[in-house]
Amino acid sequence: MEFKDLENRVLKNAEGYGKEHDIEINIDFASLKLAEEVGEFYQALLIHLHKCRREKIVPEKESKAELAKELADVVGLSIIVADTLGINLERAVLDKWNKHLDEDHA
Repeated sequence: MEFKDLENRVLKNAEGYGKEHDIEINIDFASLKLAEEVGEFYQALLIHLHKCRREKIVPEKESKAELAKELADVVGLSIIVADTLGINLERAVLDKWNKHLDEDHA
């Protein structure tokens, strides 16, 4: 799947979510949701690393699956934030990471 296809799917899903819940998907909503999802990722990481109350500890397979879900949410919300700001996220990632690769090989 191309990155643009992923973006389109995420944005279509967000549009449907907004309509279903009568929420405007704007920078305020998207950035706050991104912050929420980053927090949920770190909560899942604490559980995965067993840096939590004993009763929250789950088998590694389950904690890793939860980490994957939360990272997917972070990526998805990053796509939505970029879209609300008119940023071509694919181009931004390529520019940023390719620049560093070029610097490492200079």
